Amino acid sequence: MTHPSDAEESTSEYPAVPEVAEPDAPTAPPEHRPSFFARLLIFVFVVFALIVASCFGLRAMNVLPSFDNPFSDKTVDRSQPVLLQSMRDLHRYVAADGTFQVIVDLQQNKENIPDFLVNRRILFVGSGTVETYVDFSAIAGDALKVDNEKMTIELTLPPPEQSQAALDMSKSYVVEEDRGLLTSIGDAFKSDTTKQQRVYEMAQQKITEAAKSSGLDQRAQQNTQVMLQSLFLRLGYTSVKVNFTNP
Repeated sequence: MTHPSDAEESTSEYPAVPEVAEPDAPTAPPEHRPSFFARLLIFVFVVFALIVASCFGLRAMNVLPSFDNPFSDKTVDRSQPVLLQSMRDLHRYVAADGTFQVIVDLQQNKENIPDFLVNRRILFVGSGTVETYVDFSAIAGDALKVDNEKMTIELTLPPPEQSQAALDMSKSYVVEEDRGLLTSIGDAFKSDTTKQQRVYEMAQQKITEAAKSSGLDQRAQQNTQVMLQSLFLRLGYTSVKVNFTNP
C-alpha cells in the first residue's frame, strides 16, 4: 500500500534516455589539414617573396647596387678581317652630286591563277646618290693652251659623266609586301635573295635614269669652271677660260 506522501513527492531528476543514432544521418567529414611538406613549401614561397620584395625596395632606394640581366641579349661579332681586293688611282673631280628617292611597286603573278594563291607584290622606297664628275685622265695633249706673256689659260675638258646610283640602305626600306598563300608557303622552305636583289637593282636603275635629266651635268660644269678659275688666278694668271667638249 502506497502512502499519499510518497505519491505527491516530486522527483529531482529524470532517468537518462539512451540516444539512438539514426541509420541515415550524414556523418561529418574528417577535418583535412595540409601535410608537412605542403606547409614547408608555403613557408619557403612566402620567405622568398619577402626577400625579392625587399631587394626591389632597397634597389629602388639605391641601397643595393644594380645588377645586369643574366638573360640579356648578347651579340658576338665573328666577322672575318676585311680583305682588300683591288686598288686603283682616280683622276676624277666630283663636281656635283644629287640625292634621289624612288618608290618601286613591283608585282609578280601567274596568268589564270588567282592572286591570293600565287602573287608577290613589294612596295619599296629607295634612296640613292648619283655623283657627277670630270675625268681629267681623258684630257688630250692640246687641251691646255697657256700664254705666259699675256698670262692667259684656255683649257678644254671632256663633258661631265655620271656614276651609277649608290643606294643608301639606312634610308631605303620596304613599305609593304603582299604574298599569296602558295607563295608564302614556298618562301617558308626556301630563301630567294634574287627577288630582293632585283628590287634593289630596279631602284638603282630608275634613280640613275632620273639623274640624267636633273641638271647635274650643268651644275658640274659650273662648279668645275669656278674651281679651275680660282686655282689659276691664285697662281697669277689674269684670264682663265674653261671649255667642255660635246658628249
